[in-house]
Amino acid sequence: MAVSDAFPFQKTKRMLGLFGNFDAAFEVIADIRRYKVPGLTVNDVTLKSPIEHPDIERVLGERPSNIPKFAFWGGLFGLVFGFIFLASAQANFLAMPQGGKAIITVPSNIVLAYEMMIMFGVLGTLVGFIIGGKLMRKSEGLYDTAISVDQIGIVIEVSQEQEQPLRELFSKHNVIEVHEETLP
Repeated sequence: MAVSDAFPFQKTKRMLGLFGNFDAAFEVIADIRRYKVPGLTVNDVTLKSPIEHPDIERVLGERPSNIPKFAFWGGLFGLVFGFIFLASAQANFLAMPQGGKAIITVPSNIVLAYEMMIMFGVLGTLVGFIIGGKLMRKSEGLYDTAISVDQIGIVIEVSQEQEQPLRELFSKHNVIEVHEETLP
């Protein structure tokens, strides 16, 4: 069994189609959803736009987000770390007889641990946003400055078998320009 038999649609190119309006771009995505290009799904599509459009989620579908998980684990870490940090600081600070008073005061530590939970939850949300938004990665190299002005771009990675049907789909919906690059 050859490698091409095991992976019939091995991605070899990245293509960027530029469109003048959202309707044409949405029609391309709708045709991809209707399997006009074999092997491509809506999960392979990246839409680049200069503005936010309210119907993007309806057309592309819900995309998974890991930001709530980062916020949860950050908050949990802050709660546990905050309580342990405060308790260890109080217990190790000149352990002197307190005359019947508790060395580790739980009520005041609960408030401070709660504040640490909020702080680490916010930091976890920020880290999740940076990682989930892919803000700290190298650029993918396929971009056109017209996207930042007034055009909508659709970026799709395709195999050799999918390249021609995708070009036909782009031209059917009045693509302005098509850029492509070979994947390593």
